[in-house]
Amino acid sequence: MGRLATLLGGLLLSRGGRRMAGRHAGKLALATLAFQLWQQRRGTAPGRPRPASRSRWSGRRP
Repeated sequence: MGRLATLLGGLLLSRGGRRMAGRHAGKLALATLAFQLWQQRRGTAPGRPRPASRSRWSGRRP
């Protein structure tokens, strides 16, 4: 999320960026939310450890 916040901050500092962000605020909000959900699904969200990989039961008995 750090890189995304830096990108959005730089965008909002320029006059054209503010105009574009105002025009497309809903799309930017949805894109940011989708990006955060994608990171959580991948398990690489900042501040969260990766989930341990579990072996799946194959259906065979030992």
